[in-house]
Parts: sequence; C-alpha cells; structure tokens
Amino acid sequence: MTTAILPQRTIAARWFHALSDKTRLEIVELLSHGERCVCELQDTLDAAQSRLSFHLRILKDAGLVTDRREGRWVYYSLNREVLDRIGAFAAAVQPGKHAGSCSRACCE
Repeated sequence: MTTAILPQRTIAARWFHALSDKTRLEIVELLSHGERCVCELQDTLDAAQSRLSFHLRILKDAGLVTDRREGRWVYYSLNREVLDRIGAFAAAVQPGKHAGSCSRACCE
C-alpha cells in the first residue's frame, strides 16, 4: 500500500511503532553508519535470522529501511527522506509551535 494516500497520523503511527522496539532501534543505529548486509546485522546483533527478518520487515513496511539484493545477499540501508519526515513531524508537534494556525481549539 502506498503511503501517499494514507493520513499523516497513520504514517506517523507506523514510524513510531517501528521505532518502539530496542532491537529495531539498534538496527537503525547500525544502518546510520551505512548500508549493511543482513549477515553483518545478524552477527552484530547476535540475532537469529528469523527474528532479524521480522524486525527488518517492520522497519521496511514503515518506510524507514530500504533493501537491495545482490546475488544471494540482501543489503539494507536507511531511507533518509523518511527520517527527515519524522524529524519534521516531531518539530511540528512541539508545544508552542502552532502560532494559532490550528483548525481545532488545541492551542487556546
């Protein structure tokens, strides 16, 4: 399903769900240093392949991670655009940042 037609809150909920797990945060931290082969992630995290695949699938479904296949290996990397969007979302929901532009009475 394309994220372009989903409401922003639904997309944000996927991001934050994906980031709500310690192992997935570790994966994101490892990928922040560059692309990694799934075998490197498995060794570094000392994780079973099935467990790692589960976590990578959640990150990928949320759009945080992309993958590419090279022969029999799969390489993962962070999606910089989505990380920037998460930062923009977080900045937009900071208290006092609305400047009266809300269509709801949340800033009164």
